[in-house]
Amino acid sequence: VQLVESGGGLVQPGGPLRLPCAAFGIFFRPLQMGWYRQAPGEQRELVASISSGGSTNYVGSVKGRFTISRDNAKSTVYLQMNSLKPEDTAVYYCNRNPHIDIWGQGTQVTVSS
Repeated sequence: VQLVESGGGLVQPGGPLRLPCAAFGIFFRPLQMGWYRQAPGEQRELVASISSGGSTNYVGSVKGRFTISRDNAKSTVYLQMNSLKPEDTAVYYCNRNPHIDIWGQGTQVTVSS
């Protein structure tokens, strides 16, 4: 199993970013997938999840700003992040939900002016 996140970077407050995550070595289609993040000194948290049928859930702090989606043909899950805030600064990871103990390298998102 390999999870490859990308798309992170430095963005100003209020700006957007789109993170893709490609999954390899798993049967992607029936899995519930999630985006997680870990800020410095904090626990890793689940911020968004999407079922095999496309139902989504979000943690309250990102609801209305982030959108999770998936492309089963590409075994890829996306996180569209809008109206970014400095408190969204973290390393972002994708994984199953609930997660397995195999993580990708993550992608750093820094929100700063």
